[in-house]
Amino acid sequence: MAALLKWLMLIMGIACAAIGAYHLVLGIDSISGETTAGATVDSRERFYNAIFLGFGLAWVWAARQSPIPAWAVRWLAGIFLLGGLGRLLSLVVQGTPHWFQVPLTVLELVLPPVFFWLATADERAQNRTSASSR
Repeated sequence: MAALLKWLMLIMGIACAAIGAYHLVLGIDSISGETTAGATVDSRERFYNAIFLGFGLAWVWAARQSPIPAWAVRWLAGIFLLGGLGRLLSLVVQGTPHWFQVPLTVLELVLPPVFFWLATADERAQNRTSASSR
């Protein structure tokens, strides 16, 4: 379970950092379907994606800890889930976005419970191992 958690966290971290870097560098030109946004939206896009790059690096940092801290996994997964809920709110308020945003929303709502489950299972396994070694 620990190996699966670690690899999924590393994949998540590398993906988030790469996506953040891509959007940070390209700004508004990185957004599918957006052609009319101006300097304000471009500035916001680059700012938020610097944070998303850092979010990805936080996943990588947490994955490299031994043992992996379940609290960190839960916080990071919770933040990711909050992003998915934000997309749902946008869907309700603004309507259907570019088609690519829909599968992203699904990932943002499905992956966090997987990380919560894996973090809990790994934490329990760590507790059993430490209890049996006493």
